[in-house]
Amino acid sequence: MKEKLIVALDVDSLKGACELLDVLYPAVKIFKVGYQLFLKCGWKVVKIIKNRGAKTFLDLKLLDIPNTISRASALLTKEDIFMFNIHALGGFKMMFEAVRAAKSFGKKRPLIIAVTLLTSFDNKTLTQIGLEENLKEEAIKLAMLAKKAGLDGVVASPREVQGIKRSCGRDFIVVCPGIRPKGASRDDQKRTSTPAQAIAKGADYIVVGRPITQAKNPLAAAQKIKEQIESV
Repeated sequence: MKEKLIVALDVDSLKGACELLDVLYPAVKIFKVGYQLFLKCGWKVVKIIKNRGAKTFLDLKLLDIPNTISRASALLTKEDIFMFNIHALGGFKMMFEAVRAAKSFGKKRPLIIAVTLLTSFDNKTLTQIGLEENLKEEAIKLAMLAKKAGLDGVVASPREVQGIKRSCGRDFIVVCPGIRPKGASRDDQKRTSTPAQAIAKGADYIVVGRPITQAKNPLAAAQKIKEQIESV
């Protein structure tokens, strides 16, 4: 069965990351490295994940002018990572150049996905930044733009998955953060879903952080979520 669980290593030390890897691998085979850990440890943690036999989703949410993102995409393509993301709000040209730079190496490249709208967004957030007051429609529009630019998929809340799949096709990858098992705290997330709900709606991957990494028994928490995924 395809691995669908990505665990977010949202810790601020290499020691903390390695302890989680020791506990969770090989039950978990894909790990997300975001700002918190990457700014502290850099590529060292990515190499450690690779050496363990696992894959890295580098979650840096790149957003800049097309030329800058093109160069960044080329650098990331040289690294042995599974997937990285950029912001769809950077526009068509930026996303297109990111893909073109990655493809120019003529070898197997990482998956490139675009963040649509952060799962901490609500309708009030949209109006504050001048977008229409409809989260689902905005996310679908951004996903369609990402597909047109040649990206492999998007990051979106579970609530938008079905609309994105209808508009972009079943093969267009949707990665869902904001996953909270039943009874877990929503923390700062606004648009959440349980693991089973997200997979049932068509999510290709779900990203889970605190409900696993801050659990008394992270491995048991991860295995329980994997069971929920497999039950769909």
